[in-house]
Order: sequence, then structure tokens, then C-alpha cells
Amino acid sequence: MSTLLFVHISCGVIALLCAALAVSSEKGKKIHVLSGRTFFWCMVVLFSTGIPMSIINSNIFLFLIAIFSFYLAFAGMRFARNRKGIATTLDWIAVSLMILSGLGMLILAAIYFTDDNSQYIVLLVFGFLAVFLGYGDYISHKNKTATGKERIAKHLTNMMAGTIAVITAVLVVNPPSDPEWIWWLLPTILIVPAIFWWNNKVLNN
Repeated sequence: MSTLLFVHISCGVIALLCAALAVSSEKGKKIHVLSGRTFFWCMVVLFSTGIPMSIINSNIFLFLIAIFSFYLAFAGMRFARNRKGIATTLDWIAVSLMILSGLGMLILAAIYFTDDNSQYIVLLVFGFLAVFLGYGDYISHKNKTATGKERIAKHLTNMMAGTIAVITAVLVVNPPSDPEWIWWLLPTILIVPAIFWWNNKVLNN
């Protein structure tokens, strides 16, 4: 468990640095591509360590968050590479798991609400985001529309959302104050408007 935690935290720090480098570098250049790929593989390790840790601790909340976070990085990388917009079996499995994780979070939110656990707020927000983003990607796969500017926008949305997940994880390790749910949602509140702005710029230029 301690080894898993050490690897998990180390990769989280590297992922955060790579995300900052990818966002600040010119898109399509070597440094952007390399930092993006490193970010993705760090997310693979975060997922591979997060899932067993959540099972060991019997923590369904973190189990669902791990699926949600990894999907964002996976989909972001797939949209970057898949220029034809034709989904593979792996894409369909991934988007299905994303939607299911969102539904799972919404169900867990209802349970937490009845138990007077304030984390239901986090689960509601992340649950709706998982279903919203997952369904959007499902439609893109179904209609084969993730090409050109839409493909770039999909790549941007998922990778930035994955970045939000990493920043959130860093913040909630030792939240500065109560209530803790504020620190779970703060990165989402601050960065999502920037994602909308950036998408609008990509799609309308």
C-alpha cells in the first residue's frame, strides 16, 4: 500500500508539471506532444495505482473518480491521434465506462445525501460532468464527427478536464480548510470557463 501511494503521488506531481508545460507550449510542437504523452502515461500509472488502492480501502468514491479521471486523459490522447474520427472497440469500451462511472457517482451522491455526507456535492458535479462528456464523445463516435476542428476541441476539452482532475487531487490531499468539498470543486469552477472559451476560439477560427 505504501509503495502504491508513493508511486501514485510521484506520478501525480509529474503529471501536473507536464500539464502545465503542455498548456503553455505551442500546440503541435515537439515539446507540446512530448509533455502531453508523458502526462497521459502518468495518468495510466495513476489509474493503475488508484484502482487497487480504492479496492484495498473499500472506497467506491475514489474507484469511480479514478475511472473518470483516466478516461479524460485516454480520450484526450485518442482524439489527438485519431484524425479519421472512427472509433475503435477500445474507444467504445472507454466511453461506456465513463458514462457508467457518472451514473455510479450520481447514485452514490443520493446515498451520501441521505447519510448527510457533504461529499454528495462533489459526486453530483462530477457525475453530471462524466455523463455529459461521455455522452458527447459517444455521439461523436457514433456520427464519426470528431475530425478537423471538432477533433481538436475534443482533444482540448478532455486533456484540460484531465488536468483539472490532477490539480484537484493535489488540493484535496491536505485541504486548507473546511468544507472539504470546496477544494474538490474549485479547479473545476476556475478552469471550465477557460475550456469553453478555448473551444469557442478553436471552433470559430
